[in-house]
Amino acid sequence: MDLARTAALALAGLLTLTAPTSTAAAAAAPAAPRLPAPTGSHAVGVTSLYLKDTSRRDPWVPAATARELMVSLWYPAAGTRGKQRAPYVTPKESELLIKDAGLPVAPDTLSKVRTNAFTDVVPAGRKRGLPLVVLSPGLGSPRGSLTSLAEDLASKGNVVVGIDHTYESVATTFPDGRVTTCVACGNKDPDFGEQVVRSRAADVSFVLDQLTGAKPKWRGAELIDRSRIGMAGQSVGGASSIAAMVRDKRIRAGVNLDGTTFAPIPERGLARPFLFLGSPTMHSPGGKDGSWGRDWKKLTGWKRWLVVTGAEHASFTDVPLLAEQMGLDLGFAMTGARSVEITRAYVAAFFARHLAGKPQPLLDKPSARYPEVTFGG
Repeated sequence: MDLARTAALALAGLLTLTAPTSTAAAAAAPAAPRLPAPTGSHAVGVTSLYLKDTSRRDPWVPAATARELMVSLWYPAAGTRGKQRAPYVTPKESELLIKDAGLPVAPDTLSKVRTNAFTDVVPAGRKRGLPLVVLSPGLGSPRGSLTSLAEDLASKGNVVVGIDHTYESVATTFPDGRVTTCVACGNKDPDFGEQVVRSRAADVSFVLDQLTGAKPKWRGAELIDRSRIGMAGQSVGGASSIAAMVRDKRIRAGVNLDGTTFAPIPERGLARPFLFLGSPTMHSPGGKDGSWGRDWKKLTGWKRWLVVTGAEHASFTDVPLLAEQMGLDLGFAMTGARSVEITRAYVAAFFARHLAGKPQPLLDKPSARYPEVTFGG
């Protein structure tokens, strides 16, 4: 497959919102879109961390002598009374994202999205009692584009860390007020896809070090069970799940949400559990993207290849859900609410099975509740 086309298809997140029905329809949309409530039993907290890796230069901006990252941590909360709901993105990030996508909505619309997590509340759980799940977004997308999934996983008893891979997002805000943009989005190198996933794998290992090392950067880090770490990502973030697992044995289980796997699995194979969850156009067995078929053969442990009828590339993010509430028609056959429901259900089941050891019949055969999901491979 042509790499330039593959890279273009890897672009996800809010960059995909380019098909408004009309300015009038957008103007009639609700002023404050909202994310669906999480399905787990725990209230959800969230906090942001600034992390700096002085051991390596930034891969996209040579003048940056250290790799700087912003991450969000979603987690089960001890209580949320009187606390503030977390913003989806900052007003400046919203402005840049909307401008980049050319949307006929107010510049601050995305900053007004109603989330379900509360800022900097006290974490709940017992010491070393919570699995850790890493989330990596698509190229151009902020970590917030996977918030619906993150909140749901946290409500079910996981710590979730979403990574903004700096200069790979349209907008990332740092504590000192800097807002970086997507330098990598204009990269024309023939091996760009492999560069991205290998850089992200290094980002993930560094973040794990910062959360589980001797001097962790998060106050709730003692709740994390270091032996139960998983990773999921959408588009190039999904491809990075494989690259990160190959690099870092701490990651026990991984999920690729509709991402072309630019860096192949080594010939020795990958024996840890893995889930492919994709759209039919690209990722049905024998479909346009041959990378899943190639890598399927090298997955030697527990594995599933699931295809969601009616889904598109961005269906595994918050994009369709928010687009509909803003009065924008992406032309997707599946509603945003349904795509969020399916993504949450299968990703949560996968991590419950492989990080918590709980049986999950949903992963064993087709479900009458989710007839859109077919088993391939």
